[in-house]
Amino acid sequence: MNAVNPEYTSPDCLLRPGNTNCGGCGMSTALTMLGRALANEHYSLVIPACCGIVAAGAFPTTSYNVPVLASTFASSPAFATGVAAVNELNPRSDHQADHVICWAGDGGTYDIGMATLSAAAERNEDIIYICYDNEIYGNTGGQRSSATPAAARTTTTPGGKGETKKEIIEILAAHHVPYAATLSIAHPDDFRRKIRQSLEIRGFRFFLIHAPCPTGWKTEPADSVELVSLAVRSGVFPLYEVIDGLDYRINADPDGTDPAAYYARQKRFTGQEIDLERVKTSLKRKNRRLRELASLRH
Repeated sequence: MNAVNPEYTSPDCLLRPGNTNCGGCGMSTALTMLGRALANEHYSLVIPACCGIVAAGAFPTTSYNVPVLASTFASSPAFATGVAAVNELNPRSDHQADHVICWAGDGGTYDIGMATLSAAAERNEDIIYICYDNEIYGNTGGQRSSATPAAARTTTTPGGKGETKKEIIEILAAHHVPYAATLSIAHPDDFRRKIRQSLEIRGFRFFLIHAPCPTGWKTEPADSVELVSLAVRSGVFPLYEVIDGLDYRINADPDGTDPAAYYARQKRFTGQEIDLERVKTSLKRKNRRLRELASLRH
């Protein structure tokens, strides 16, 4: 296919300029970082219905610099399994991908795609699955998902969501996949290390990226990276990895930053009765549990 901007063909350019993504989109930043981490690698993407597939643009052009297969909403791991199997059957060529990567939002991961995600993880398929988590169905108006945090207002929870966020890394760790980890667009060195490390592993690998959505979160586009940094520093979004479902390793300890700063910069929480003391207590328990799990490897 012809590219929207064919002059942007450097090895580390995954998402070309000229795409239709919103300003400050955490997914866009993550795609840029992924492209840099995978420079000179042969890989292809499988993308279900989500903002990520809209980013490709209108046929017959594309904003992506690698082969992309659009899958149905619920089935990107199944599609990727088939691509990986075909790659194994065919002799190596200059145009064959060494790595098959699912790139999906939280709707296609936590909810609609959970069955095929669990099935591929249980079979230990040789694919990399990356969920960019903007905590809503961002492509269809901003409805709540099971990744939406408690008290967040969405188009389907105008009074604030009542339930807590699903722990997707814990679910994947329970499948005993070879590798599962969180990624932060505010920690590029850690991001690159984990992606490069995963290339040396055979089997199912899972990544969760905290991806602010200025439209859905009601935030300033320029604040996206700082929001992720606040989330890591306050313990809202722990930065860690799990090897073989048992070996937990914490990559960045919370530094005592008050989570109130994270919530205050998002208008999706405006007007909600957020019990910050309860939030702090919950975060302390969550991060204490992670430390306890990490201590078991010593």
